[in-house]
Amino acid sequence: MAGTVTEICRLAAACAPELARLDGATKNAALHAMADALLDSKGELVVANKEDVSTAEAQGTSRTLLDRLTLTPSRLEGMASGLRGVAAQDDPVGEIVAGRRRPNGLTIEEVRAPLGVIAVIYEARPNVTSDVAGLCLKSGNAAVLRGSSIALNSNVAIVDVLRSALESAGVPIDAVQLVPDASRASAEELMTAKGLVDLLVPRGGPALIGSIEDNATVPFIIDGDGNCHIYVDESADEAMATSIVVNAKTQRPSVCNALETLLVHEAKASAWLPKVLDDLATAGVEIRGDQRVIETWSRASAAAEDDWATEYLDLVLAVKVVRSLDAAVSHINEYGTANAEGIVTGDLSAARRFASEINAGSIFVNASTRFSDGAEFGYGAEIGISTQKLHARGPMGLRALTSTKFVVWGDGQIRT
Repeated sequence: MAGTVTEICRLAAACAPELARLDGATKNAALHAMADALLDSKGELVVANKEDVSTAEAQGTSRTLLDRLTLTPSRLEGMASGLRGVAAQDDPVGEIVAGRRRPNGLTIEEVRAPLGVIAVIYEARPNVTSDVAGLCLKSGNAAVLRGSSIALNSNVAIVDVLRSALESAGVPIDAVQLVPDASRASAEELMTAKGLVDLLVPRGGPALIGSIEDNATVPFIIDGDGNCHIYVDESADEAMATSIVVNAKTQRPSVCNALETLLVHEAKASAWLPKVLDDLATAGVEIRGDQRVIETWSRASAAAEDDWATEYLDLVLAVKVVRSLDAAVSHINEYGTANAEGIVTGDLSAARRFASEINAGSIFVNASTRFSDGAEFGYGAEIGISTQKLHARGPMGLRALTSTKFVVWGDGQIRT
């Protein structure tokens, strides 16, 4: 791999046309080779990752970040499975989205095409390395990966394995490249690689997102925070609500689709709320509630204004009692981050209103927000979860990594 960001981006741009014309069978064979290589290299990848984890622990890294950083044999198997899942998806490149024949005899086709070079800046999670590489390859794009210093050994080892697999499959190895410099300067150089990078996806905290918004001169999609809510309506089945809430908060609290704020209709505050808070506390969750919650469940601490806007990524939950669906919608649209929001209800009209009025990429009716994930949506993997509205929204799979072009077929027509 080349050393500087600009050199890496130039190599990616140079091989992008070749990637765009690869047939589906070649891409799928490469994806399976990449998956096999990850499994064959599990031992060395775990060793490289342990070096990163050991350094992070010595630096006092939070348990949330350590969880995101850690690679286990089962997580590596999941990474390989993700690559195979991408291979199983329909190839979007060349898909005719729409077509029409004009009165003058012209046939106009709207055809899916790769974007070109996709760069991703991400923090801590080495599994993102293989997810992005696989999605970009299948969608005909070159991938430029810039991970964080905390995962550098892991990412270098993973990319070396993936590039060897690409070479064995007859695919240009520069289809997947890692920026070896994890400094802020390298990130800023990537943000401003205009003419070389066609899409930048930042997957990180507020500081990274802010820097992208302030400095980027290349097109970008924000994969923002996940301050996710679940509203338990007055008509909710209580057993269902308990199961969903506990799962959404505790199944894996360190990820962006975990529950951070629970909103409960006042009709459920007296009987149901104390029971679910008991269950959450038993699972180790700290409860921060409004005055009504504290009156109902004395072990809750008082929630501050900042708690409603916080993505904890930990076993902490803000809880509020609301008077109505209107109040729940208002609260979520004020404090939410447009990632994933849920409602538990037995009222179809309430569910439809919630789905219509909430500003989020994914809305869950009677299901855990933990399903906001590319693999769970059937994409095999995701490059990120878009919290904006253009050009993609929600979990981003293969089609989100393509654009369209018009191909116009004629037989000599001229315009008069």
